[in-house]
Amino acid sequence: MDLYRKVRLACAEGMSQREAARHFNISRDSVSKMMAFSVPPGYRRSAPIKRPKLDAFTGIIDSWLDGDREVHRKQRHTAKRVFERLRDEHGFTGGYTIVKDYMRQRERRGREMFVPLAHPPGHAQADFGEAVVVIGGIEQKAHFFVMDLPHSDACYVRAYPAATAEAWVDGHVHAFAFFGKVPVSVLYDNDRCLVAKILPDGARQRATLFSGFLSHYLFRDRYGRPGKGNDKGNAEGLVGYSRRNFMVPIPRFATWDAFNDYLETQCLKRQADVLRGQSETIGQRLERDLAAMSDLPAAPFDACDQVTGRVSSQALVRYKTNDYSVPVAYGHRDVWIRGYVDVVVIGCGGEVIARHPRCYDREDMVFDAVHYLPLIEQKINALDQAAPLAEWDLPSEFATLRRLMEARMIKAGRREYVQVLRLLETFDIDDLHAAVKKALQLGAVGFDAVKHLVLCHVEKRPPKLDLDVYPYLPRANVETTSAASYMALMSEDAA
Repeated sequence: MDLYRKVRLACAEGMSQREAARHFNISRDSVSKMMAFSVPPGYRRSAPIKRPKLDAFTGIIDSWLDGDREVHRKQRHTAKRVFERLRDEHGFTGGYTIVKDYMRQRERRGREMFVPLAHPPGHAQADFGEAVVVIGGIEQKAHFFVMDLPHSDACYVRAYPAATAEAWVDGHVHAFAFFGKVPVSVLYDNDRCLVAKILPDGARQRATLFSGFLSHYLFRDRYGRPGKGNDKGNAEGLVGYSRRNFMVPIPRFATWDAFNDYLETQCLKRQADVLRGQSETIGQRLERDLAAMSDLPAAPFDACDQVTGRVSSQALVRYKTNDYSVPVAYGHRDVWIRGYVDVVVIGCGGEVIARHPRCYDREDMVFDAVHYLPLIEQKINALDQAAPLAEWDLPSEFATLRRLMEARMIKAGRREYVQVLRLLETFDIDDLHAAVKKALQLGAVGFDAVKHLVLCHVEKRPPKLDLDVYPYLPRANVETTSAASYMALMSEDAA
């Protein structure tokens, strides 16, 4: 630019173009161009690039690449493969570079273009993402639900062990409670947990649980094109933002609830941020979103999967490939099952008969040892081999109680020990543990004594044990002491 200015200035002051070319050691054509344009016009191509070796083969390349649209993306032509086929099958004599450049230009011309969107208040987008976390000392994959309000960029994030249908619904329930309102509409992809089938006319046949959820909250559900995640770009962006900002370094929490409390705190903290291109904070813009939303219903939706089942001969009910135990009294009966994100509830008629932590493994068995105690009391020889009792971690005093009972009453003592365990059907483990320790201190190792002691412990009254019912205990004969006995202790002989 400095030379450009000097040449133009010299010519403007009277120097001829011929003399300027000689003085500045440049061509006369360059001087003419400098006088014609006030700034360098740059290179201007007057005709398209000629590729004499490739032009005859572009139609073949285009047909191959057009055919690739019908096959899996991982088995489409690369530039290297196109070059090899042209060389081997069509006698192409050109180089690899011109083939690669042509394919790159063709791909750029075919890339999708997008329209900038304006987001009115009150609408939302939702999605699921994945990240590695450590919960309870175990490294595992977390599936986290995100909801974004594109108008204000307010967000809600909640993590789950798996992205199940009930997790989708539970995430919505907590998000609506977090914002205190229900959006006008929510935009989704076509996840199987939400959409059971896409009909020929493009309408969505919703999954049963999600359909009931929509009926409860009465908002409009919208869906992007299949395989086009950019249709809900705000939610896709929030997935990446949450992973980079809320989950780096790898989160370590004792429970899922503790992790979700942390995520909710981060979402609240983010509402004080002012994003690029905005003059207001997220929280200030959120007020317009909330004003356009509708109120929450009187009660939240019960976010659970509801199915039916039948109890097997081993008092097990199968749900999602896993078996959960129920009391043996309900064997071979029909039951209903409600699968929540963290618990499985089993009932018969109008009664809840079992409640277990949700298991996300496959083909596993989840036992409650108390469910099998009535049957073990009848089949006492199965006590040591019963699978439900194999991993039952009881305090050490229970093993001591069993050893003393079996030593004094043999098989009857074993059955009486099971009767003691059956008190857990009524009392908490802490109360029964306290009663067992008290029984060992008193030496009253029997079912009646433990039952009496646990009742006294719960009712906070002193125990009154009748030792006549325990003939195996040593007798202590306590007599009344006379005053003469004390005088004898004080005599000189005693001294």
